[in-house]
Amino acid sequence: MSISSEERKRVILEELRSEGQVRVLELSEQFSVSEETIRRDLILLENEGIVKRVYGGAIRAVTDMYEPPYLQRQNVKRTEKEIIGRKAAELIESGDTIVIDVGTTALELAKSITNRERLTVLTNSIAVAYHLMEAINAQRFSGNVIVIGGDLNPEQQSLTGSLSEEVLSKFRVNKAFVSIGGISPQRGISDYDVKEASMSRLMIRTAAHTIVLADDSKINREVFVEIAPLNWVHTVVSNVPQPDEWKSFHNTKGLQWIEANGKGDL
Repeated sequence: MSISSEERKRVILEELRSEGQVRVLELSEQFSVSEETIRRDLILLENEGIVKRVYGGAIRAVTDMYEPPYLQRQNVKRTEKEIIGRKAAELIESGDTIVIDVGTTALELAKSITNRERLTVLTNSIAVAYHLMEAINAQRFSGNVIVIGGDLNPEQQSLTGSLSEEVLSKFRVNKAFVSIGGISPQRGISDYDVKEASMSRLMIRTAAHTIVLADDSKINREVFVEIAPLNWVHTVVSNVPQPDEWKSFHNTKGLQWIEANGKGDL
């Protein structure tokens, strides 16, 4: 069978989740490609921190249990995150009240907000707040930015904790934009940090409509702590289409999936 590199990587990750390891020779035969092609796929996955290469194949990386620093993550899947951010920004309308979390894809969303008026944006991300401030000063959009204070995590550039949750609980917004560590029909959306996951969960409860931002490395992935079940999510914006097998799950019925490549909804 002849499929694209991204499709191969998705299948490889599925096999890693079910089997715990994959072998180069078997993958080469399965996909009808050279062993060198499979090794390149595994190198790319290892660079993303998803797998660890071993002799003859690869195993799951233990990094599913922790998240690399924010600045390091900004350089992973940068193009995909930019595309997702631009597409997600199209869902924002003048007059909206929105909340944006701390993910690196959420930062690309913040950079893409233009030509909107009277926005009110809440965020617990230092990086997002900075870029929104720059955008307002440059008159790319008009409105107010409310930074949700709390305990500062310098490595992740986030503000979390009981104070943040108390402040956020007092608001109601139209839309929540949530960047996640993993999404699957079985476990819903999940992330690495307990405090950040708690904030994302409260953002969802605060919002009338929840939009999840997820590049292809997050699809069918389950990480440390669950944020919310999938039926709490209204829209997913990704750089890839919804996996075909998801359509057999009851909790994906009515889920809007927007592929951020100009093809629109699936």
